[in-house]
Amino acid sequence: MIGFLGTQLDSGQGAGRWEKWRPTVSLVQQEDTVVHRLELIHTPRHEALAQGVKRDIASVSPETEVRLVAMDIADPWDFGEMYGALYDWVRSYTFKPDTEQYWTHITTGTHVAQICMFLMVESRFIPGVLLQTAPPKEQTHAQPGTFALIDLDLSRYDVLAQRFEQEQRDALDFLKSGIATRNKGFNALIEEIERVAVRSKAPILLTGPTGAGKSHLARRMFELKKSRHQVKGEFVEVNCATLHGDGAASTLFGHRKGAFTGAAADRAGLLRTAHEGVLLLDEIGELGADEQAMLLKAVEEKRFFPMGSDREVSSDFQLIAGTNRDLRVDVAQGRFREDLYARINLWAYTLPGLAQRPEDLEPNIEHLLARAAAETGRAVRFNAEAKARYLRFAQSAEALWSGNFRDLSASVTRLTTLAEGGRISAAQVDAEVQRLRWLWQHTATRDAVADEACLDRLLPADSLAEMDLFDRVQLETVVNVCRQARSLSEAGRKLFDRSRMQRTVVNDADRLRKYLQKHGLSWEAVSARP
Repeated sequence: MIGFLGTQLDSGQGAGRWEKWRPTVSLVQQEDTVVHRLELIHTPRHEALAQGVKRDIASVSPETEVRLVAMDIADPWDFGEMYGALYDWVRSYTFKPDTEQYWTHITTGTHVAQICMFLMVESRFIPGVLLQTAPPKEQTHAQPGTFALIDLDLSRYDVLAQRFEQEQRDALDFLKSGIATRNKGFNALIEEIERVAVRSKAPILLTGPTGAGKSHLARRMFELKKSRHQVKGEFVEVNCATLHGDGAASTLFGHRKGAFTGAAADRAGLLRTAHEGVLLLDEIGELGADEQAMLLKAVEEKRFFPMGSDREVSSDFQLIAGTNRDLRVDVAQGRFREDLYARINLWAYTLPGLAQRPEDLEPNIEHLLARAAAETGRAVRFNAEAKARYLRFAQSAEALWSGNFRDLSASVTRLTTLAEGGRISAAQVDAEVQRLRWLWQHTATRDAVADEACLDRLLPADSLAEMDLFDRVQLETVVNVCRQARSLSEAGRKLFDRSRMQRTVVNDADRLRKYLQKHGLSWEAVSARP
């Protein structure tokens, strides 16, 4: 056993000391337990008490070897000193876990000493379990009290483990706004973001198309951290695309009165407003070169100069950056600072668009219907035929969802507003589908032009000249799907969504690979956005 001498609890002289419960002595008085060796830690000034306890142990348990460990600690309530002294002793001690069991006594010693002992066992520097003793109800020599062992291996405590798992599930559910998403890739992404959100204060970069939910996720991350008491400040959000000229630096970093025309008073700036909180810079790629340089200093050093000031100010915030651009391209073309990109790219996550998560459309629609009912006090549902028709279109390649969740939210809002008797009919769905087709006409035309231009870069001019219009249109569509998919398999599933059902052996990736090879193309070439 390993433990501290209890300078109060273990003290006592004369015959009366045996009528008193002394935790360290009680360890060797247990009838069914033999202590072979006791490492008794004490300070030099309590040497006499330690020797007395050693003699008493020898009188009741001669088979117990007592080793007195004199540890020179000036202030046993100083955590740094206590932990350092205990750490040095533990690291120099020869443990033999294959042949010996170690029980670490945490009933005696200061609370700081007990905490340090706990940390030593929890981190496995001491390869054993914790031991806690308690006095008998009637303090007599014949009753040494009771003891309990605490194994810090949480895998042996199913109830505790289940509570931790439930807490994590609750956090994931919170980040997803209670939506039971089914896309495995997205769920895995959110699981990692949950761990990073509660464990790290480093910058986080969220990329993805407009409407993919970057701002919403950033706010949920902040609220999760706040519920864990990890932030004291506020959530501050700014769209960098709205910042221009002197107003950009002033909005972010603040200014002194008279710093520029119109600066009639001092301004703190959003970075200082976000002190001890979270700052979301959406569309960070739109920042100018000067603002990028100032932001880099603020992120790295937590200090910066407001406009027109010769005195630095400080702000300790966590940065979450959002963008729908590929900042790697901007860095290569000199539009975005490479050092700033490296600094904010420690935790980088790409949120998929709605079209890339067709299996999540139904739970998101249900969520939007529930939210509409809560806001309006009027519950609206699809009838069976209408729901099947809407989902069939929503999950098809024809549904672009170019505005992602903004498009879906607007669509559900229109349907619930026009529904009669609390039911969305098939006729309403047909009208909404026509509206969405009209809405996405411009996007489809733009993408088609981009795809045609993309073929010009992918294939030699003579190959294109010899290609039938039918083959060219088909290849343009395939390239478009590949550019929107995250993998060859995902693109194959979308392209062969009907014929794959009639096959006994399904290998969508191989079918798509062979189709591309027929035209002299590879997945790597066509999946890269121009």
